[in-house]
Amino acid sequence: MNKLLHLHILLIMAILLPAGSFSQSIEEQIDTMLMEKFRGDEPGGTALVVKKEEVIYRKAFGMANLELDVDMKPEYIFRIASITKQFTACAILKLMEEGKLSLQDNISKHIKDYPTHGHTINIEHLLTHTSGIKEVTEMDKVTSEVMKNDKTPEELIDFFKYEPMDFAPGEKYHYNNSAYIILGYIIEILSGKIYSAYIDSVFFQPLGMNHSYYGNTSRIIKNRAAGYQKRGEVFENADFMSMTLPYAAGALLSNVDDLYIWYHAVMNDKVVSRESLEMAHTSYTLNYGKPTGYGFGWYLGNIQGSPMIRHDGGINGYLTSSLYLPEEEVFAAVFSNCDCNPPGNLAVKLAAITIGKPYTWDEIEVPEETLRSYEGVYEIEDDGQRVIFYEDGYLFTMRMGKSKDKIIPYEKDKFFFENAISTLEFERNKKGKITSAVSKGTGLAVTWVLTDKPVPNIEAAEEESDILEKYVGKYQLAPSFIISITRDGDQMYAQATGQIRFEIFPLEKHKFFAKIVDAQFIFHLDDNNEVTGLTLVQNGEHKAAKITE
Repeated sequence: MNKLLHLHILLIMAILLPAGSFSQSIEEQIDTMLMEKFRGDEPGGTALVVKKEEVIYRKAFGMANLELDVDMKPEYIFRIASITKQFTACAILKLMEEGKLSLQDNISKHIKDYPTHGHTINIEHLLTHTSGIKEVTEMDKVTSEVMKNDKTPEELIDFFKYEPMDFAPGEKYHYNNSAYIILGYIIEILSGKIYSAYIDSVFFQPLGMNHSYYGNTSRIIKNRAAGYQKRGEVFENADFMSMTLPYAAGALLSNVDDLYIWYHAVMNDKVVSRESLEMAHTSYTLNYGKPTGYGFGWYLGNIQGSPMIRHDGGINGYLTSSLYLPEEEVFAAVFSNCDCNPPGNLAVKLAAITIGKPYTWDEIEVPEETLRSYEGVYEIEDDGQRVIFYEDGYLFTMRMGKSKDKIIPYEKDKFFFENAISTLEFERNKKGKITSAVSKGTGLAVTWVLTDKPVPNIEAAEEESDILEKYVGKYQLAPSFIISITRDGDQMYAQATGQIRFEIFPLEKHKFFAKIVDAQFIFHLDDNNEVTGLTLVQNGEHKAAKITE
């Protein structure tokens, strides 16, 4: 074919074909995703993707400082919050390799006066969030004022060590910052160095992590992005927190570049031995044989079947996410300098695009009669019930205290969650009757067992605007623990002492639920239709609170 004619045909095709007919590059797909998340005039974020030591993507979006009108840059430094835990876990493993401790040591061997309440709480329990020790962030006495004050590791531990155990060690998994505070103190005792000095001298300096630090609000740190929070539609500087409080559970600072250096070193046995790393990256198993999906400082999961290690972080003003795919040698991280932009699933989606396994499914048509056949009440071991119901041409799932989620069919008996990265696959017996469903995401698969319970009426009641105003006020659960209910138009918000504000949604008349926590708020009215208090329903417990103003 004449070259000129061939070019002419290509030009005609380019004009006639609709936009999007040609597949986007990885960079274009990630650009689209991140630009939807981070607006140019708001707090922003940084992102890095590396595959087999080659940088696939490295960009920044939005603002690093709203007051000074400073744009975000990829090298800017953030609080990495709970990503700190993997550094703490590796420090413990190094001390183990040096013969200074055993993972089976009772913690009282190293902290002599620690009250174990008649239990054997070993170091492995601390690493895996299975100790049963009271979680410090869930204690009523941890107020916003307390969080402003510096504390030594001993003072931090004294804050929770006399509290009753939540469960026997190894019986349950419950995410636990208290445990990592204890681990930090054990590192100090056995190394003879304060935690910050140990991490700096053993990890940061040898690995060339020149933009990583232990958090300090007084120290001048070049390229540190300011942290923000959002109240309604208004951005504010993040509430102050002494960085002595998150300590070994969440006090480190870094940027996406240094975090890649860390992951590369970890995965190439430059931090701990291969044997130690395999322990860290193996799911802990509870006393009765159930895996938790967490190792030592990392969650264990997968992206469409590709094994993954991962950890996210959240702290005043900052949200972070990082992961690594060992088989594909892919690292991905997304950092945000506002509590309003959770980046967790973004890092997963970036990695999924990079390995050619994006979370995209094509919807298929399913008759209403077939969709209704999936309706029912499903039970999940240790995690309550899920209701699946039909509404306006689609199936939805819901549990009390949560919003409803649309599930969309893409194959026979297979559905994907709208705006999520999870699927739900229904299982049938030999007679073709649905017996259960398996939820598959980035963690362990979870089985939902169909019961014979009737589907309840779960349509949320719409509250009138004049009724919403009645709920506004402060409700006291304890002398130093207040739940503030506020309103912005038809949107209602709740904020507990020392915690972030979050939106709540009507479930029934006088009853609301939260999306970001498993909680319900039931308001009580007297004979004059005036609000007198509320009941907080969370983790199966009912706590009454009187309105104070």
